[in-house]
Amino acid sequence: MLVPPIARKVPKVDIVHGDRRQDDYHWLRQKDDPEVLAHLRAENAYTDAVMKPTQALQDALYAEMLARIKEDDQTVPYRRGGHFYYSRTETGKQYPIFCRKAGSLEAPEEVTLDLNLLAQGHPYLGLGAVAVSDDGHRLAYTTDVTGFREYTLYVKDLRTGDLAPDRIEKVVSVAWAADGETLFYVTEDPAKRPYRLYRHRLGAIADDLVYEEQDALFNLGVERSRSLTYLFASSASFTTTEVRYLPAREPAAPWQVLLAREKDHEYHVDHGGALFYIRTNGGGRRNFRLVAAPVDDPRPARWTELIPHREDVMLEDVEVFAEHYVVQARQDGLIGLRVTPLGDGASHQVQFPEPAYDVASEANAEFRTSTYRFRYQSLVTPPSVFDYDVVTRERTLLKRTEVLGGYDPSRYRTERVHATAPDGTQVPLSLVCRADTPRDGSSPLLLTGYGAYGLPYPVLFSSTRLSLLDRGVTMAIAHVRGGGELGKRWHDEGRMLKKLNTFTDFIACAEFLVKNGYTA
Repeated sequence: MLVPPIARKVPKVDIVHGDRRQDDYHWLRQKDDPEVLAHLRAENAYTDAVMKPTQALQDALYAEMLARIKEDDQTVPYRRGGHFYYSRTETGKQYPIFCRKAGSLEAPEEVTLDLNLLAQGHPYLGLGAVAVSDDGHRLAYTTDVTGFREYTLYVKDLRTGDLAPDRIEKVVSVAWAADGETLFYVTEDPAKRPYRLYRHRLGAIADDLVYEEQDALFNLGVERSRSLTYLFASSASFTTTEVRYLPAREPAAPWQVLLAREKDHEYHVDHGGALFYIRTNGGGRRNFRLVAAPVDDPRPARWTELIPHREDVMLEDVEVFAEHYVVQARQDGLIGLRVTPLGDGASHQVQFPEPAYDVASEANAEFRTSTYRFRYQSLVTPPSVFDYDVVTRERTLLKRTEVLGGYDPSRYRTERVHATAPDGTQVPLSLVCRADTPRDGSSPLLLTGYGAYGLPYPVLFSSTRLSLLDRGVTMAIAHVRGGGELGKRWHDEGRMLKKLNTFTDFIACAEFLVKNGYTA
């Protein structure tokens, strides 16, 4: 009979605000302790022994999952400036190859970054920030070869393929000024908190510290507007934001604070024409509203409301273009897209066919365009990239991720149902199963959930999931409170003193599935 390893108890007592807490296993935090390592090896050996009878099934599942993946693949090219950018993967190579073509997709391919070459000599490679200068001549990028998110910034001349001598450690985000010679970047402190914004002139020995975020609760980041007119530096905690801005053509000018930080006020800024577009939850409007502010005077007194706050709709994102803006808003747990022209004409909603799905913005790098690109998928529909004409409202499928082996979505079905929590709250559930799976309680079911940080549990396609569905397993996602499926209220109702709701919601979902014959 197999006996699991038993960790010894070493009491450690902490007194916090008068409360006594005892942790008998605190000693296991010492990752380099020989005894800790010996215990982990014993746990792994025990797991291997328990799972040994399933080895044939594990091998079969792995082979099935691997056989569905197309190794030679390419992303849909997107236009930025005078080039089309894309990445591709090749059989036998671990990392993608980033490429571009000048002017036309018929032009010769230019490799901008081959991660397989960069990974040579390293056990690991991670790509972080990537930014191309306005003239297309230089590529700034960061890589990590440690596995601990310790990124180093490099600058590559795309005309010659040479690396500039500039090399900067611990960089988290980066953005070019309009001159193609000046970079702004953010570095992290020893606790891995992004906190310092620097200005770097190519070839310079010393960089200018532009701003330091001294509040340990705030993280700092820098980005460029799609219009290319402004740079934004955002300081953000979980509940509060402060944004600074700088004209991209004036890299030596001082940064200006758009709105001074105010407790529990989060806001996000984009730019178009003479206006800043601000998504704000100030004044207790927890689900955000959209306002426009003159660039030359963005004070709240000058704001014009474009989209009001709604208790049942979470305004998640706004993307501004030269002649329209696109809003991503979540209602009843599902994300939607609404297009609004900046001139005459009414806004309209982009329609999607399935009861549960996920949609996200793709690479929309061009400011002056009438086309919006998005990625659509569901529990049964593979990721599909569409171009949507915001004027004619026609959509064009550019690519659907290929699932090798003859995938047929009609063999599966997906549902969106609701369970009732103990306090009467309706909790959404997303389900997928084989189309002929019975609802008589005889089917196995895997129920998952998250419910934290206000993050929605995405309803995504997975080719690996098919191996379980084909064996009669139903997969279910419980969109419990603490996540962001139904806005800020949904998050608030599952955090801090109300955290118990996350777990009672999950239990209610399990009981609903049993009661209604999905499993037993």
